Amino acid sequence: MTTWPVTLEDVRAAQARIAPLLPPTPARSYAELDERVGSGIRVVVKHENFQRTGSFKVRNGLALATLPGTGEQSGLVAATRGNHGLGLAFAGHALGRPVTIVVPHGNNPEKNACMRAYGARLIEEGRDYDEAVEVMQRLAAAQGLAVAHSTNDPRVIAGAGTLTLELLDQAPDLEALVIGVGGGSQAVGALTVCRALAPKVAVYAVQAAGAAAIHDAWHAGRPVSVERADTFADGLATRRTYELTFPALREGLAGFVTVTDAELAEALRWLLATTHTLVEGAGAAGLAGLPKLRDRLAGKVVGIVLSGANIDRETLRRVLAGEL
Repeated sequence: MTTWPVTLEDVRAAQARIAPLLPPTPARSYAELDERVGSGIRVVVKHENFQRTGSFKVRNGLALATLPGTGEQSGLVAATRGNHGLGLAFAGHALGRPVTIVVPHGNNPEKNACMRAYGARLIEEGRDYDEAVEVMQRLAAAQGLAVAHSTNDPRVIAGAGTLTLELLDQAPDLEALVIGVGGGSQAVGALTVCRALAPKVAVYAVQAAGAAAIHDAWHAGRPVSVERADTFADGLATRRTYELTFPALREGLAGFVTVTDAELAEALRWLLATTHTLVEGAGAAGLAGLPKLRDRLAGKVVGIVLSGANIDRETLRRVLAGEL
């Protein structure tokens, strides 16, 4: 039996800490979106793309940073492709704590600029997220900084779980959730809340086909790592499983599918057309995975999470021009 990294009580405690700083995000349905998805599915859209930093990961950053003693003296250090770093930078700015963020070379320049605007020290090193994690660990050891891992930290997973806690209150008739997976904090947070409060809600995961390590590991039943993560959805671009999330994903998920970058781009265009709101590639993953789960979810009320809106202008141009 899997030892779960967090409990419902952990999620509720995180919610109590972050509530003064983050109002709930909307959960809405759109008739045109339901029509496009088809099979009698009613889609409930959780708008985490409306968060203060444009991503659900501000929940994670605040849940971690608001715990007494967490990096208060030395400061916090994290590795990110952007949204985790943005959430942590916002938390550091709000709480007056120094934050160092490591991003890989070639990272989204607009996310980089926003992290700097919140006062974070930004270090660009490594070819991808996983190499940036190695730099983070080196800096933590050399400078005495407190590590704020984007996935492998129970405080982060508890923060991610708060969005599902909100969603179940907003949509009590929910029957399934389809969630994008990069490291798995959002999905494990959802599984933790649903197994305690709504065990009939099935949770499905979606990962980019070009960065499918966790998907492949889930189907193989063992950890997997790959050499490259090739996707424009940087929030999904991981190359390995994580010790804290993989066992819970293995035990709790009802299914796991991959989507191509073309399918992510098409879902992003659908969301622009039907919800008239902006999402990044990872934020479109839930909708992109829905067609592959349509037969299993026909006639059900299904939640998807627009996990972030932080797409840079050039990538958005390519999506709208049909170049991906």
